[in-house]
Amino acid sequence: MEPATFAVALGGAVLYAGMTVGSTLVVGRVTDQVVAPAFRRGDVPAGALAATALVIVAVAAAKALGIVLRRSAGSAMALRLHATHRRALARQYLRLPLAWHRRHPTGELLSTVNADVEAAFAPIYPLPFACGVLLLLAIAMGVLLTIDPPLALVGVVLWPALAVVNTWYNRRSQGPAGRAQELRGRVSAIAHESVDGALVVKTLGREADEAERLRAASERLRDELVELGRIRSVSDPLTEALPALATLVVLVVGALRVGAGAMSLGDLVTVAYLFTLLAFPVRMIGFLLAELPRSVVGWERMTGVLGARADTAFSGRAALDGSGPARVDLRGVTFRHGDHEVLRDVDLDIAPGRTVALVGPTGAGKSTLAALLVRLSDPDAGAVHLDGVDLRDVAPAEVARHTALAFQEAFLFDDTVRGNVTLGEPFPDEEVVRACRLAQADAFVRDLPDGYDTLVGERGASLSGGQRQRLALARALVRRPRLLVLDDATSSVDPSVEAAILGGLRDADLPTTLVVVAYRRATIGLADEVVFLDGGGVRARGTHAALLARLPAYAALVSAYETEGAVPAEADR
Repeated sequence: MEPATFAVALGGAVLYAGMTVGSTLVVGRVTDQVVAPAFRRGDVPAGALAATALVIVAVAAAKALGIVLRRSAGSAMALRLHATHRRALARQYLRLPLAWHRRHPTGELLSTVNADVEAAFAPIYPLPFACGVLLLLAIAMGVLLTIDPPLALVGVVLWPALAVVNTWYNRRSQGPAGRAQELRGRVSAIAHESVDGALVVKTLGREADEAERLRAASERLRDELVELGRIRSVSDPLTEALPALATLVVLVVGALRVGAGAMSLGDLVTVAYLFTLLAFPVRMIGFLLAELPRSVVGWERMTGVLGARADTAFSGRAALDGSGPARVDLRGVTFRHGDHEVLRDVDLDIAPGRTVALVGPTGAGKSTLAALLVRLSDPDAGAVHLDGVDLRDVAPAEVARHTALAFQEAFLFDDTVRGNVTLGEPFPDEEVVRACRLAQADAFVRDLPDGYDTLVGERGASLSGGQRQRLALARALVRRPRLLVLDDATSSVDPSVEAAILGGLRDADLPTTLVVVAYRRATIGLADEVVFLDGGGVRARGTHAALLARLPAYAALVSAYETEGAVPAEADR
């Protein structure tokens, strides 16, 4: 939190409260000692007029200082809290595994880091003012009791009446405010999904359907906001009318008491002016309370993300000291997606420096196994070891330093070729070029308008699918991982280029154990060993030729892929 900044804001609010009451006392005293005598005598002494002006200016200056301190410190406090919690959410998004992200749409996550954070801290800005107003009300009640106890009863009735109105508003608005906050995330998710899938939407002519989906969610959000507005349309006028009504009562009752000689004209002016000045501060309390329902919902959604503990708890601190190719061991690994068991009691060991191809039908668990090897997920049972160390015991930065995974869907940032390979790390140019050569990307990169300094566009839009895959592979290779996992990462390149890539990786001086999710016969044939996955387990392992000879299911699968000449579109789980 921001205790020092809040203290400054609260100090400004207290100064403002004190000067607000002080200004009413000054006006009352001026009325009794300057204005009323002036009417009786017909003139105003110059000294009294100068002194009056000086006092009024001093009080106004102090009040203005209080406003400046309150607003500047309050704004700084709110903005710092926004920044702190947005950074915390961003770090949490990076910590949480892909399994958690798959359950939460991107638009919803963006809404949380934006709208929910703003909603959660919406009451923070007016909070110092509201605290100062409470002090102001206490001082005002003391002044009212000192001046005239019967008129103080008006204040005694006013404050509870305002509290009743605000309590009613909070109870009625909590439901619509919560639903509206959730729908903001839903609308954001639909919009993001539609824009992200613009190519699919346009080519399949689904614009009208996507527009209808967004319209339905937007109208539900509109209805909740309208309902919230209806409730506020009752609360806000009452909150504003009650102080004005109290002022009117004070003037009527006070005029009668002045006529009866029970109080002076200055006292009546003080009380009436005090009630007039209290109208805005009291509305600020109403504004603070009105923001609470939305704030509670935003806070719950934000802390729900910050407190998320998905299937990967990054608690390890161990380091990996090896420098050569990594040794991989899986013992009794079981992994579930919901109620579906994707992998079951998998035992697998991969010797350092070997090239292993994972082959199997769609849904066999190849991509899931690839994700487990680099700890994008943790197994529900069993363990994955790297150099004999359980990955759950290894520090996250260590896992990233020793392993790399290249996906079928290569994501490129709107940056240069060099920026997409290095991702901001200080790799020398010669290492970037060497990685691109291994990925068979250097030739086409040099043909680009600005070579390695060419901007590739959003998601690499200016490049072909195969070119994007090769740059994504170079991004992994430049880090010289000890375990490199390719999840069908060369499916969009020509078979001859793919063979050149895999052959180059085998012959290169890299400290790498290579695991490849493969479909093409040529790719599989380059592996030292093939692991055939089926039904959630390792059905067989051996060389490509041996499996072809003794396992009909394997031979049929590889032949089917070869005949169709295409990679299955559905991603393995």
